[in-house]
Amino acid sequence: MAKDKGYFSTIFETSKSVSAGLAITLKHLWKARKNRKQQFVQASDYFSASQDGIVTLQYPKFQIPVPAIGRYQLDCVIEDCIVCDKCAKVCPVNCIDIVGIKAPESIGETSDGTTKRIHAAKFDIDMAKCCFCGLCTTVCPTECLTMTNIYDVTTFSVAEMNYPFAKMSLTEIAQAQQIADAQKAAKVQKAEPVLSKEAQIAELADVPATEKAKFSPFKKKKEEPKTEAGPSFEIESKADLSALPIEEPKPKATFKPFGKKPAANTNPETPSE
Repeated sequence: MAKDKGYFSTIFETSKSVSAGLAITLKHLWKARKNRKQQFVQASDYFSASQDGIVTLQYPKFQIPVPAIGRYQLDCVIEDCIVCDKCAKVCPVNCIDIVGIKAPESIGETSDGTTKRIHAAKFDIDMAKCCFCGLCTTVCPTECLTMTNIYDVTTFSVAEMNYPFAKMSLTEIAQAQQIADAQKAAKVQKAEPVLSKEAQIAELADVPATEKAKFSPFKKKKEEPKTEAGPSFEIESKADLSALPIEEPKPKATFKPFGKKPAANTNPETPSE
């Protein structure tokens, strides 16, 4: 009987646990008849009991509201771009590709009064590479680059995530490039021509030998015999040698240590000094 009682008690406890779990599930299923109200996290009743309903939204039919200061899709106002290339240099993932053509004179002004001197032939942003760091918007001097609150950038092809912002046509790009090349060629013509090493050698070969410089720093001068400077005199005969003065060697000085007392006078006849 004890075994039968334990067996049935186990079945009872199991049924009770399953019923409690099903009750919670049915409770949430009943509350899921309505959609959850869309509101920001900053709302005071965001985590209250009034937020019952379907948590998962039926995207894209329903979307969670995004703050106006959201930092997602990059946007560029190309009319305010001065093609300084700072955004492309600071980008850590190289998602910005810019090609500029220098103009011979001013081509307009931006909204903040900055003068434009470079054509934006190409300005592409590959959002597939973007890491949304915002560095490009920070270094932009005219603030033409901004991060919008558009987060839906889903496409069927990765190539479609490359957004071009330049508005120049192929004809305008070709004309601007021709003007830039002509201006560069004019500057080269004004500059003084610099002769190459071969041209300088050819010019020197045409100069007559009499006009060429005779000095060559690489030729060594002839070494002249060195003479030792010193007194010179002639001796007529051996008799003159005896007339030369002979200096006697001086006696060496004796060492006297400091502080040594003089020896006592043992001879009484000679007085001591």
